[in-house]
Amino acid sequence: MDILLSSVLGDLTSRSINFFTSKVSNRTLFDVKDRLHKVLLRAQVIIDEAMGRHITNQAMIIQLGMLRDAVHRGYYMLDTYIYQPNNEEEAKDQVMRQYSSSLSIVNSVKCLCLSSRGDGLALKELQEMVDNLSSMIVDANELVLFLTSYPRLYRQPYSMHLQLAYCMFGRQMEAQQVINFLLHQQPNSVEDLDVMPIVGAGHVGKSTLVSHVCKDERVRAHFSGILYFHIQGFADDDLAAFKDECELKHRNLVSESNLEGRLLIVIELIGDINEDSWSRLYSTSKEYAPKGSKIIVTSRFENIVKYGTAQTLTMKYLSHEAFWYFFKTLTFGSMDPKMHPRLTHMAMEIARMVRRSYIGANILASLLRDNFNVHFWCKILAFLRGYHRIHFSRFDEHPCDRLNQNRPALIMRLSTSSQEIVLGHRYQRFSEEEVPTMKIQDVMYGSVKVDGKFEVLSWRSPIPPYYSYVHTCETREIEARSAKRKRTI
Repeated sequence: MDILLSSVLGDLTSRSINFFTSKVSNRTLFDVKDRLHKVLLRAQVIIDEAMGRHITNQAMIIQLGMLRDAVHRGYYMLDTYIYQPNNEEEAKDQVMRQYSSSLSIVNSVKCLCLSSRGDGLALKELQEMVDNLSSMIVDANELVLFLTSYPRLYRQPYSMHLQLAYCMFGRQMEAQQVINFLLHQQPNSVEDLDVMPIVGAGHVGKSTLVSHVCKDERVRAHFSGILYFHIQGFADDDLAAFKDECELKHRNLVSESNLEGRLLIVIELIGDINEDSWSRLYSTSKEYAPKGSKIIVTSRFENIVKYGTAQTLTMKYLSHEAFWYFFKTLTFGSMDPKMHPRLTHMAMEIARMVRRSYIGANILASLLRDNFNVHFWCKILAFLRGYHRIHFSRFDEHPCDRLNQNRPALIMRLSTSSQEIVLGHRYQRFSEEEVPTMKIQDVMYGSVKVDGKFEVLSWRSPIPPYYSYVHTCETREIEARSAKRKRTI
């Protein structure tokens, strides 16, 4: 009897300890998550305050950039932990798993799956993020004190819009670096023009960054005029027409009577340029531009780095964490993602498929926002999984990778399984130029009838320089295939 009682008490004690430990662990995990949220808010306050001021200290700009990146990682980790689907939701979303085999191909980025790693590891990773952010906030104490000594920026309507789609996201530090270069005055004895190269992949935001910098009131007040020169393929004719083809984007009326007023020349290189061509272009610029003028040159090719006299700005795509913050804000708008955990989880998967593409993010965010229901989002997610699976089986490449390099890519149609479309060359048109009325989302997700060759509007940017991106397209009927085989375009 004593042995039986001892055994029962031992079992009860063991269960009580396990129950108590589980409760403590869950409460601790919740507390750490709540602590991370509060620390993120504190860091966000510092960043928002800094974004509204004209900071000239390069070290402070770098420190703020590191804090901003850490905040994006923190929000991404928090969202990944919070918005994990439970078993009941997974049972309802069987359609979402229709093409689950493609996930290993689509998701080249290792996402955080905290719930599957166990509470212990989740608690450790969250705590590490809390400690890291808390340390960075402490290190920023002096930065916060110095912020008040910097003047506030002019408040411009396009950058104060409530919707993130109407402002330049994630490039404030880079913009400030360019502004500091433009406003810095060289000694009077310097005769050469200062040149700042800006390099980066296609559609990473080089033109957008320069356009926003040139709209800054401090830059406009510093130069009597801002000129743009687009070079497709440099030749002697381009050099001869330099003065005539430069597009005047701004003229400072206060300095209009000052014929020696300094100019800002923005040169956008569509192709590459050799050293001899650059020397001739630079010499012509010196003859044309008064003393104190400056040049910004943008290109996809790193060859232009050696032509610069100032530190080169290399632009990269947003981090996955920053892109998720951007995509989530566009998709949910004024709605709180916390009130829609299933939709948020699906949005995270869709964001990974877009591969940090601004155009893709805007197209899908608009589509999801206009059809805000679980069944439609499940349908879109299943369609995208199937589309990416087919594209990988045909080309061994992600469609966004091919589109970013302006190479032909395949798209499917949601409304029919018998037709596919090849996206050909993509080119950009200026705001005053005509563009097709047919949009790519109407073709992929709508019921628009298309046949043969046609043009489609991929996206019209609502922010400077207001480019419209147009694709040439061709429809193809899908033939029955007995076996999978790769095909190139």
